[in-house]
Amino acid sequence: TASGMVVGSYGALLVLWLILGFGYSVAQTPAGRLLRRSAHPEDRPAIFAAQFALSHACWLICYPLAGYLGARAGMTAAFAAMAIIGLIGLALAWRLWPAGDPTDIVHEHPGLPVDHPHLREHGGIGQHHHPLVIDDLHRRWPFSI
Repeated sequence: TASGMVVGSYGALLVLWLILGFGYSVAQTPAGRLLRRSAHPEDRPAIFAAQFALSHACWLICYPLAGYLGARAGMTAAFAAMAIIGLIGLALAWRLWPAGDPTDIVHEHPGLPVDHPHLREHGGIGQHHHPLVIDDLHRRWPFSI
């Protein structure tokens, strides 16, 4: 997005938009895999709807902001502001996303009775591991034991 600050012609801007659109598609395509991995099949419609709503809330903020800044302060300022927002998002993702993100996470359920079906399915009382998604039995992402 920052390269939009140095684009001098409409044709070059169209090429830049094509490249940015390709980059956006490359980033968004794996999002479906991530969402599928993060929810049970019966919860997927809700998680996809939440992702759709969140992404469109971001569009709802950034599109008018880009237009306003482009009209009031010029395209260079608009591109710079969008680049800064993008860099903030990248920095947050870099900081918040774990470097090693295993599918199976070792954890335990000290509050479950020993005969609970979940414990029987995954190896009895104490520590066990399986592909983890947030659900009624796993309300927060555990730290690996």
